[in-house]
Amino acid sequence: MHTLSNRINALAESQTLEMAKKARELKAKGVDVISLNLGEPDFQTPQHIKEAAKKAIDSGYSFYTPVSGIAELRKAIAEKLQKENGLTDMKAENVVVSTGAKQSLVNALMCLVNPGDEVIIFAPYWVSYYEMVKLAEGVPVVIKGSLENEYKVTAEQVKAAITPKTRAILYSSPCNPTGAVFSEQELTAIAKVIEPHSNIYVIADEIYEYINFTGKHFSIGSLPFIKDRVVTVNGFSKGFAMTGWRAGYIGAAKSIADACDKMQGQVTSGTCSITQHAALAAITGNREDTQKMSEAYKRRRDLIKKLLDEIPGVKANNPQGAFYIFPDVSAYFGKSYQDYKIKTSYDLCIYLLNEAHVSLVDGEGFGEPNCLRISNAASEEHITEAMRRVKVALAKLV
Repeated sequence: MHTLSNRINALAESQTLEMAKKARELKAKGVDVISLNLGEPDFQTPQHIKEAAKKAIDSGYSFYTPVSGIAELRKAIAEKLQKENGLTDMKAENVVVSTGAKQSLVNALMCLVNPGDEVIIFAPYWVSYYEMVKLAEGVPVVIKGSLENEYKVTAEQVKAAITPKTRAILYSSPCNPTGAVFSEQELTAIAKVIEPHSNIYVIADEIYEYINFTGKHFSIGSLPFIKDRVVTVNGFSKGFAMTGWRAGYIGAAKSIADACDKMQGQVTSGTCSITQHAALAAITGNREDTQKMSEAYKRRRDLIKKLLDEIPGVKANNPQGAFYIFPDVSAYFGKSYQDYKIKTSYDLCIYLLNEAHVSLVDGEGFGEPNCLRISNAASEEHITEAMRRVKVALAKLV
């Protein structure tokens, strides 16, 4: 038996990946499983992005790139952040391109957090946030948004959570797993709470920026009184259906960008050269496909919300972005089917996988154990059939 490091032993497995693995195992046995567990668009990458990648290959872009990314891409990202997000000071030197927004988040945390520093995480949160903070030897401090407030925390909650050890605040908007979108008013109120604390940074995960049903995305980094302490994280996976391409980025003060470059230089160096040219085409090209995808997600949101509202005991939120819904299913805790008793949302997920052959993710890993995360990155036909199966299976619980 090999002795592994305390670091890896303390790290939890990603629950989204765990449920996906269980679904694959059932599918391998010939079971018709409908998977609504992973945060992955079911659309193809737009054709003009693919063509840019092919051209890059044929042009011989097969060598190492600068750690922070090719100059053209960093410049284009900086211009995007200026024009679309109001980050008026952004230049290429403020941008670091990484192998996915996931690496961008880890880079930022590793460069800002010291052992024992507290990082406030807005819950429900993406499963990896908590473990990333632990990996950086920080202390996760979770504050919860309520279903009644669409799972969004308030400025008052943030103020109450700040201590002398607070180093950073981490959140996503639009949010994975709830689809909640923070408004300009809400984020401004939170920023004003943070403003007097010069040692506190904000890490804003905006990966779902282009899947926003409110008509307006607001970046906290656009607020002039806090902009130098905001790390804006984004990427290409969700809005451009480029999950497998692995390209993300940060926009931040130059000292933070330089630190992330230094960190990344010792871990992965620059991300895939071909991917970077594809990302350049994505960020500078037309957004017709992105808009069509967002419109499809909104239709699916409406469908799945309607179907969930028809299931007794399920309390569903009304997502304003991303492609998830996060219903409270605690009304089914304590119920049983044959010899199987539902004690937790994880138990319910296993029951629905085995009985309804629908793969979902329990809320425990997202900081809200009363809920399930359902991805609507699936066809309307699959969503309708999945919710029919779930409704039938839940009705069997007594």
